Amino acid sequence: MDLIKKIFDAGVVGAGGAGFPTHIKLNCSVEYLIANGAECEPLLETDKYLMRCESKKIIKAMEEVAKKIQAKKLIIGLKKKYKEEIKALSKTIEELNSEVELFLLDNFYPAGDEHILVYEITKKSIPAGGIPLDVGVVVSNVGTLVNIFDAINEKPVVDKYVTVIGEIRNPCILKVPIGISIEKCIEAAGGSLINDYAVILGGPMMGKVIYKKQIKKEFITKTIGSLILLPKNHYIIGRKELSIKHIVSRAKTACIQCSMCTDMCPRNLIGHKIRPHRIMRSIGIAKGDEKIFMEALICCECGVCELYACPMGLSPRSMNGYIKNELRNKGIKYQKEQEKTIAKEIREYRKIPVDRLISRLGLTKYKGNKVIGPFEVKAHRVCISLSQSIGRPANPVVSIGDIVSRGQLIGEVKMGELGANVHSSIDGKVCEISDYVVIRSENDEVIS
Repeated sequence: MDLIKKIFDAGVVGAGGAGFPTHIKLNCSVEYLIANGAECEPLLETDKYLMRCESKKIIKAMEEVAKKIQAKKLIIGLKKKYKEEIKALSKTIEELNSEVELFLLDNFYPAGDEHILVYEITKKSIPAGGIPLDVGVVVSNVGTLVNIFDAINEKPVVDKYVTVIGEIRNPCILKVPIGISIEKCIEAAGGSLINDYAVILGGPMMGKVIYKKQIKKEFITKTIGSLILLPKNHYIIGRKELSIKHIVSRAKTACIQCSMCTDMCPRNLIGHKIRPHRIMRSIGIAKGDEKIFMEALICCECGVCELYACPMGLSPRSMNGYIKNELRNKGIKYQKEQEKTIAKEIREYRKIPVDRLISRLGLTKYKGNKVIGPFEVKAHRVCISLSQSIGRPANPVVSIGDIVSRGQLIGEVKMGELGANVHSSIDGKVCEISDYVVIRSENDEVIS
């Protein structure tokens, strides 16, 4: 069976957070195949675990993908501080006599942003509004490559490795069935150390905040790779929960036009014409500059501007996100720049050290936590979203009352559509179908 068809059948999507359907991404020919092992966000451990313990899957998957997309250069980008991961990958490359190379990155944020990673490795700037394909590159997260290897062996995506850290009794990596509740993940990691907490789904810079009362109704998807438990009154939680009315009011009254948000913007530094300080300035006047607002469409929402750069504690990232959504709702898209994008010479001196970022975020307390595992968690109930990727949701192909087995297709899209197939992650009975498929079984345990 064709590789693309196997990937499509298995429901593989970008595991790093964006969730782009992999069967669509790999329908191309390029010069470079880059595996992203930079673990972009601070404190996370999942990708490092995969590089240490699943290196053969990663490298074999890269070789198969490279054949399909005709890539001549196969490179894994990871940080030079990842000593054990480098050792494991190097050993596997030698054992397999593979052409895969390692590219070692400095420990800065956001090294794992694919535009930044591509520039670091190839010295080519992807045009604003563009994708790696525009410069002859495909980027795939190491977790995605593990799933591709499994897809080659006709195993669908039914599990997810999740880092659980912060105010948790046993900071660890869990291997959980997709659709398990956040509550069950927290219980499997020993429970929270504090009573009143919030949870960040994803990394501290770009993740989504939910509160304790929501953990029973939020579920692991193919793109959630970490859970960070923090006190409800933590600085990051407060910043992420500001209303747009509050953000606009602050921008109008407190922005000092220092341009630090623009000066430190990683996308601006690789040559993109995005100037957050000018967007904030336009918000502060009666009639904003609509041409400037268009620049919000190329913001990657990495959070550098609001969680690191701004001396006034303002929220350019959140402002950009709001404007971006408003423009998209009107059908307005950014026109990809045709002229060559050139990075700024000052860029090398404006990379943000991750250790300093962790300190600024108030997360130093958790930096030294030893993360154990992985522990495999079994669930008796899963709530599996039919929309786990960019694009259209899958159509359910099961009915209430059906008995399903682990790995069975429960939601499908057509080949070539922007979307991804969805499979049952446990053996059980379908008891509800809406935007989710709810399945129940009898198992509920943690296996070390």
